[in-house]
Amino acid sequence: MPSHPLRVAVVCSSNQNRSMEAHNILSKRGFDVRSFGTGSHVKLPGPAPDKPNVYDFKTTYEQMYNDLVRKDKELYTQNGILHMLDRNKRIKSRPERFQSCKEQFDLVISCEERVYDQVLEDLSSREQETFTPVHVINVDIQDNHEEATLGAFLICELCQCIQHTDDMENEMDELLQEFEDKSNRPFLHTVCFY
Repeated sequence: MPSHPLRVAVVCSSNQNRSMEAHNILSKRGFDVRSFGTGSHVKLPGPAPDKPNVYDFKTTYEQMYNDLVRKDKELYTQNGILHMLDRNKRIKSRPERFQSCKEQFDLVISCEERVYDQVLEDLSSREQETFTPVHVINVDIQDNHEEATLGAFLICELCQCIQHTDDMENEMDELLQEFEDKSNRPFLHTVCFY
C-alpha cells in the first residue's frame, strides 16, 4: 500500500462535468485530488448544438454562472448547467488546464480517449526529472450528468482499490482487467515518467 494518500488528477475536456463530479466524490473520500481539462477553451452547451458557450480557462465558475443566468436562466436551469456550475464553484474557483499544471501525480484518470491522448502527449513532451512513474488510465464516460455521476463512483472505486494494493506497479494490469470485466467498459493504461 502506498505510504502516502494517492495523488490523483481527473481530466476531461473542459473541467466542468465529468472531472468535477469525480473531483467532488474523491475529495469527500479523502483523496488528494485535482481536476483539469485539456481543451483550448471551456465549452458549455448553448441554446443550440452549434452555439456553445465558450469561455477562457481563466473565467471563474461564478462568472460563467452569472453570464448564463443573464443569457437565459430558465434554459440553463432546466438543462442542469447552473446546478453543475454551482457545484463546481463550491469545489474550486475556476477550471484548470492539465497542460498548465506541473504538479506530479501517482494517477491521472481521463474521461475519454481523446483526452487520454492529449494527457499522454503532454506528459511525453515534458523533460523527465525524477523518473517517478505516473499511471495514466482512461475510463470512457459520456458527457452528461447521469453518466458523470456513475463514472465518478467507478473512478472512486478504482482509486480505492489502487490505494489498497501492496504493489501498485505490479498489480495494476490485473486490477484494471477486473474493473473492465466488472464494469463492461474498456480501460486504457499507460505508464509515463516525470
